Amino acid sequence: MTTTTATLVARKRSDAPATAAAGTRRPVEGIYYVLLVPTLVVFSLAITLPAIMGIFFSFTNSIGFGEWDFVGFINYIALFSDPAILQSYLFTLGFALVTVVAVNVVAFLLAVGLTARIRLKTGLRTIFVIPMVISGIIIAYVFNFLFSNSLPALGQATGIGWLSESILANPDLAWVAIVLVTAWQAIPGSLLIYIAGLLAIPGDVYEAASIDGASKGQQLVRITLPLVAGYVVINVILGFKNYLNAYDIIVGLTNGGPGTATRSIAMTIVTGFTGGDYAYQMANATVFFVFVILISVLQLRLTRGRNAL
Repeated sequence: MTTTTATLVARKRSDAPATAAAGTRRPVEGIYYVLLVPTLVVFSLAITLPAIMGIFFSFTNSIGFGEWDFVGFINYIALFSDPAILQSYLFTLGFALVTVVAVNVVAFLLAVGLTARIRLKTGLRTIFVIPMVISGIIIAYVFNFLFSNSLPALGQATGIGWLSESILANPDLAWVAIVLVTAWQAIPGSLLIYIAGLLAIPGDVYEAASIDGASKGQQLVRITLPLVAGYVVINVILGFKNYLNAYDIIVGLTNGGPGTATRSIAMTIVTGFTGGDYAYQMANATVFFVFVILISVLQLRLTRGRNAL
């Protein structure tokens, strides 16, 4: 590309909304507090207060009801020496990393195709976003049937040995099924964000690149990717956070099995609540909360300066 195209790309990336002229600060209207205060109250009662109570009970031996005593940091000490907890963290982190890469690569390529000059692209966009509106647990049960019955039956009928056994029963490969199903449901959301980013790129940038002799591949790498970098950051941060909280699809597909090979952190916590380990899993939930905060801060630091749309 020549200087002309490079200048257009740089100008697009550096464009920012004009700053409003300085002036006197307007007084806050009463309707603002009418809308804000009830929201804060509901949020505090539904989220903040239960979280504080949970952290409090993580220092006790409570089973969720009845009498309890303070035990200090015993739950936390036991937590860091529990191999089952460590395995759930490793599985969840690895699952989130693989899924966020798979989802963003596929969603970006689909978005490029669905914003190109092709027929029926509006109808195809509608079809591709259908999985986003279906409940995760329903999707999981449908794919559970496919992996456990339909595909093995097909493998036996065609004589394909590796397809004759359910992937969900293999402790080394069950995670692959979870990644595939999670990605199938998550791709539409990322796809819509990428389509919005691609449609925001001015057409004259590509026209200038074509005049300069840039191929489609060069335009994709040197124009499209830099100009949608902010949208990539959004999808990565939102997706990674959601995948760390994976629960319903795992329950519907493997229920944490075989054994505990696919048990996520969220599933471990919920299972502990119903199994008499209330205080212990509250400590686990507290550690997980801090873990997610640290991951979020790390993501923001690594993407600082690259997430301005």
